[in-house]
Amino acid sequence: MSGLGGILDLLMFATLCFAILTGFPVVFILTGCALVFGGLGWALGALAPELLGALPPRIYGTMTSEVLIAIPLFVFMGIMLERSKIAEELLEAMGRVFGAMPGGLAISVSIVGALLAASTGIVGATVVTMGLMALPSMLRRGYDPAFACGTICAAGTLGQIIPPSTVMVILGEVLSAAYQQAQFAQGKFSVETVSVGELFAGSMVPGLLLVALYIAYQAVFAALLPHRAPPIPLAERSDRPVSLGEVGRALVPPIVLIVAVLGSIIGGVATPTEAASVGAVGATLLASLRMQGVPRWPAWVAAISILGLVALATQFDMRLGRSNPPMGDRIAMMVAAPLALALAASVLVAFLSIWRRGVLDGVMRATTSITAMIFATLIGATLFALVFRGLGGDDMVHEFLKMLPGGKYGALLAIMGVIFLMGFFLDFVEITIIVIPIVGPIILAMGVDPVWFGVMIAVNLQTSFLTPPFGFSLFYLRGVAPPSVGTLDIYRGIVPFVVLQLLGLAAVMAFPALATWLPEQLFK
Repeated sequence: MSGLGGILDLLMFATLCFAILTGFPVVFILTGCALVFGGLGWALGALAPELLGALPPRIYGTMTSEVLIAIPLFVFMGIMLERSKIAEELLEAMGRVFGAMPGGLAISVSIVGALLAASTGIVGATVVTMGLMALPSMLRRGYDPAFACGTICAAGTLGQIIPPSTVMVILGEVLSAAYQQAQFAQGKFSVETVSVGELFAGSMVPGLLLVALYIAYQAVFAALLPHRAPPIPLAERSDRPVSLGEVGRALVPPIVLIVAVLGSIIGGVATPTEAASVGAVGATLLASLRMQGVPRWPAWVAAISILGLVALATQFDMRLGRSNPPMGDRIAMMVAAPLALALAASVLVAFLSIWRRGVLDGVMRATTSITAMIFATLIGATLFALVFRGLGGDDMVHEFLKMLPGGKYGALLAIMGVIFLMGFFLDFVEITIIVIPIVGPIILAMGVDPVWFGVMIAVNLQTSFLTPPFGFSLFYLRGVAPPSVGTLDIYRGIVPFVVLQLLGLAAVMAFPALATWLPEQLFK
């Protein structure tokens, strides 16, 4: 029956690929394929029906995962920051700082993209915002349309590799399960785990490497073809000289939020879920500080309260429940209590103010929609992977990868090639939860470092936003680009940046320390 199971597995995967091309929602395709071929395997004796009994606990584990709670919180943070108009201020300030040099506007877009990636992580919002603001400005000043479009699309995708990113949270959860299976298969029952924090740390250097590659390409392009990326005319620059205060006002708030979220994770102070809640609250306070018609005092009261609490926590032991704490600690607790109450009250007032402005409703609806899509796809992929394994698919994939020349490196190249090709048709969530449960346990059992493997996947997944025909960044920019910009301009513009991303992937593959050095320093 193993031969029959292999045939059903191949038909199941072929059906999945064909159905995806129809444009039908992937969550229904995954579930439908799993149910149809699971039923066929059961009827033909190739699948033990008892195997499907593992589905309810897996779904329950997905629903109750503390790590996955970070997804709606990070999504909320990104959408709230997008509504607070941070991107507009960053683009204006950076454009005026770098506008005097050839290609300066393109470089400013890359820098703003990196900052937004580390604070929002929402690709669609970033691309649309920069497409509405930066693209007309670049075209008006004589930038090549293809170069301008490629710059904006590529900068918008940095949110997939620069933490905190939603893909890293999903990837961390899926990769951790695959790593545990790989260790069980090797006879190790005292298993190690890979955390989202390690993936965040591992992706920092590759993410900054990609930003550096983008800026280097833009500088060389502008130097060789200055008429296609000219500086802002001197008359425009002198009319509105940028001040240090304007730059600080645009840069400081998102940088503070980035440090609060990423610093707490990488420093081991908070879990990703706890840090995501800090980010969600911080984004709300920042939005209340920036929006018109919303009182600003809650943000300042919250900032002062937080600074006071942090200062007390660094000097005194304020753990509750101790039988006889020293007098200094008691006084610190008494001072901390009103500060905590002031912080809670200011956050509540900020939420109410934003709700009265009608912003909170839209943010909550968008967060719910995106989160529901992600979790529904996770559940559908769980069923698909369960049936695929039940039919013997994991053994078939294992044998195929072992047959490849080059050992684990040949297998890695094959997996990266498959993920890159799937990026032409699927988004990062679908690729992550379809491919990793199947190939992850096999490649990790071959001795591949899980953090290195996860970071390579993240860099590779970033290209799925740029590769036609279904690159989401291309659609986002096409929807807001002026009529003078053709679809062919957008497609031509992204080609150099896809090549740069593949160079970045090759660098991470050739030098694993780019992904593993920082996690080892911080966590081991």
